[in-house]
Amino acid sequence: MRNKLKGQAIITRLRLISGCILFAFLVTHLLNHSLGLISLEALEAGRRIFLGLWRNPVLEPIILISFLTHVALTIVALLRRHSLKMPLWEAVQVIFALSMPALLVGHIAGTGGVHNVFQVNDTYVFTILNNWGSSWGNGVALVAGLIVIWTHGVLGLHFWLRLKPDYSRYRPVLYAFCIILPAAAIAGFVASAREISVLMSDDEWRNGEFEKMNLPSDISVVVDWVRGLMESTWTAELVLIGIILLVHLLRHVNNKRRKHIEISYPNGKAVSIEPGASVLDASRLGGIPHASVCGGRGRCSTCRVRVIQGLEDLADADEAERKVLDRVGAGDGVRLACQLKPSNSISVVPMLPPTAEPKDGFRRPKYLQGTEREIAILFADLRSFTKFSESKLPFDVVFALNQYFRFMGAAVEDSGGHLDKFIGDGIMALFGVESGLEKGCQEALHAASAMADALDALNEQLKDDLEEPLRMGIGIHSGAAIVGEMGYRRAVSVTAIGDVVNTASRLETATKEHGAQLIISEDLARASGYDFANIRQEMITVRGKSEPMPIHVFDDARDIPFPAS
Repeated sequence: MRNKLKGQAIITRLRLISGCILFAFLVTHLLNHSLGLISLEALEAGRRIFLGLWRNPVLEPIILISFLTHVALTIVALLRRHSLKMPLWEAVQVIFALSMPALLVGHIAGTGGVHNVFQVNDTYVFTILNNWGSSWGNGVALVAGLIVIWTHGVLGLHFWLRLKPDYSRYRPVLYAFCIILPAAAIAGFVASAREISVLMSDDEWRNGEFEKMNLPSDISVVVDWVRGLMESTWTAELVLIGIILLVHLLRHVNNKRRKHIEISYPNGKAVSIEPGASVLDASRLGGIPHASVCGGRGRCSTCRVRVIQGLEDLADADEAERKVLDRVGAGDGVRLACQLKPSNSISVVPMLPPTAEPKDGFRRPKYLQGTEREIAILFADLRSFTKFSESKLPFDVVFALNQYFRFMGAAVEDSGGHLDKFIGDGIMALFGVESGLEKGCQEALHAASAMADALDALNEQLKDDLEEPLRMGIGIHSGAAIVGEMGYRRAVSVTAIGDVVNTASRLETATKEHGAQLIISEDLARASGYDFANIRQEMITVRGKSEPMPIHVFDDARDIPFPAS
């Protein structure tokens, strides 16, 4: 097992290193092409710098080895797959990787190849005449090859870097760079071709350039050599593709005779796979949407599933899988679908929606997965806002509400709370999710006081539009609640459920009956550690509770007896 892990790590590292070397070569090559927008002289000057960097006894072999290694690893990966079904972005990468040799062999052989074999000086004039002067087909193939290899490289780097926490900050700049550079390179190449077509009418200039190229007396030998290399590469490409398809066909026929394993999903869905296939393979075979940001390479963790049945029959997670699961704080029974290859039938539930994003692969607080915590819950609601909205235009209502939410949201967040949701003209906020019960209760009380100040400021701002000042009621309670990230797709948020939530909501409603701005429970008062001995106390019957509960009533939330600082 350890040798297998080491082998996988080496393959992954080789793919990354070879890809980065090729991408660095390509970036400098395109930058050189872009100089054609300035002049042919600038283009040729840039070429000398480019060749000094890459065409030397050390780096030139490394480039060729990197190119062959990168393509070979793609072929190996395809041969090892249990199915050719894959996400669209991955299919594009694979197809482009396989097509690169056929599209680029003519350019590679016609520049560095003829230089090394025939000592031809492959100046930019030579390269441009070879591609645009001899045949438009050569030029189109070159541009197609550029687009293919650039797209393949950009996709590869994107799907590697997007698992890095800081990538989102630089993505817009990198995106612009990835569009502008190839466009400038193609434009520079075309501009140079047009300049050369004009200069070719000058016999002295033309003869001088041909002399620099050091062409052999029989140019047909060079042409035949390049053409033969191209034909051999195309033939090898077709043979390799045929071998890949044949291997998968034979594997499919052979697997039909073997014992099949059933992977069961929620809603009664099930997929049969052969031994050695992963749960992610099963999802792809069955057309079941399954998150996999990294494409099933065991890096992002977004494909993770909870094993409901059959866990006892599974081999333990290996070192690499365990490392990724520990990184995201995965609980018992959670495995990576791309690494889990069951030998018996199992039942699983995907942990993340198919639309999971890279951020879901980073370590997140454990409570997001669902825990029971002692927290404080605050509910707030505007009074008589329905009457206000009936006499105003929709625009005015939306404007007033957004101002209210902005003022109150700032008061909650500045006090250390978490805004759970806005419900109509109401607010629900959580306190102490991470800081603990006592600190959470204190933060909730400070938030209530700050909200009272914010309401006065809002009334002052809207006084010309209000017939009477806005009023609000606030209810706060503390206790045990189930906290976690809940919802669907874009409607996912950190929230809490439980009796404590319902009670806090009922306390907010009770402020109407008591003509008060704030009501807090005795439980919260005690947990806060503040002294409420001199604050009005009453007993209240809360729906759903068999016995009355003690509360503290405040006509003004700013009357909370905060300790002297």
